[in-house]
Amino acid sequence: MQRLRSDFWVSAHLRRLGVEGIPAVLRRRGAAEAGAVFVKVDRLDGTADLYGPAPQALIEAEDAGERRFSVLIAGGTPLDAEERLAKEIRFDSDLWIVEIDDRQGRHYLDLAA
Repeated sequence: MQRLRSDFWVSAHLRRLGVEGIPAVLRRRGAAEAGAVFVKVDRLDGTADLYGPAPQALIEAEDAGERRFSVLIAGGTPLDAEERLAKEIRFDSDLWIVEIDDRQGRHYLDLAA
C-alpha cells in the first residue's frame, strides 16, 4: 500500500483540527510527496510535546501504508521542542512542521505502539 503524499496528509490533518476547533498552523512546508512530518503541540502552560515519524520497526505490517508518529518530547518546554526541530531540519531540510496550540494536548495523530 502506498502512503498518502505529505502535502495531502498535512492539508487534511489541518482541516480535521480546524473542524475540532483546535488552532493549528503550517509552520514549514517540506517536500510535497515524501517529506517527513513533525507536529509540535504547545500546551500554552510552558510545556510542549513533539511528535515525529515513527521508526519503521514500530509499524505493523498491516499499517505499512499509514502515517504513524512517535513521541519525541513529552512535557518538555517549547524551547526543547524548537531545539529538536532545528536539529531535525539540519538533518533533513525537506521536513514539514505543524504547530498546534491546545491546552489539552490534543493532536489526533496515529501513534505507533
